[in-house]
Amino acid sequence: MSTQTKASPKPAEPIQPADPTQPHESLLARWIHRAGFANERDFVLRVVQPALVGMIDGTVSSLAPIFAAAVASSSHTALLVGLSTALGAGVSMGWSEALSDTGEQTGRGSAVVRGAITGGMTTLGGLFHTLPFIISDVHKALIVAGCVVAFELLAIAWVRKRFLEVSLRSSLLVVTVAGIIVLGIGVGIGSS
Repeated sequence: MSTQTKASPKPAEPIQPADPTQPHESLLARWIHRAGFANERDFVLRVVQPALVGMIDGTVSSLAPIFAAAVASSSHTALLVGLSTALGAGVSMGWSEALSDTGEQTGRGSAVVRGAITGGMTTLGGLFHTLPFIISDVHKALIVAGCVVAFELLAIAWVRKRFLEVSLRSSLLVVTVAGIIVLGIGVGIGSS
């Protein structure tokens, strides 16, 4: 008869109270780590920066053609111009981002992923204020589109504040000035 000794189970480690001297890890920080990014800086370089480039470009650059078409023609024309501008700009910006940096020298990650992020956000930036032109009354559509643009600019400013530590006021000012210049170009050309 052999005698076997059963190993006694290890006692559970006591739960340690949170150390008040250590910063509490935020939900976003945990998500960033779980998604495979080394830290928030890595996330900013690989995701936030390409997304911001796309969103800013899609929001600002598409204002001129969309509003020019709306002022000169109709909601339907503005819708078609907006859709083609958003989709075309998305492809162009995606390709530009992917081809401008392999990611090997800069550590910004996969060129294909960054290109997809930039292209997708460029398309969304142009689509958001294009969709109000489904409304057949061009004057109402212009008002709704203007409200959407204001929301887009606020979102861009918030992301810059959160991830790039730029003041909300400064960010809103810079992005709004660019939007007003491009909007003025579109309205000016559409009115001529």
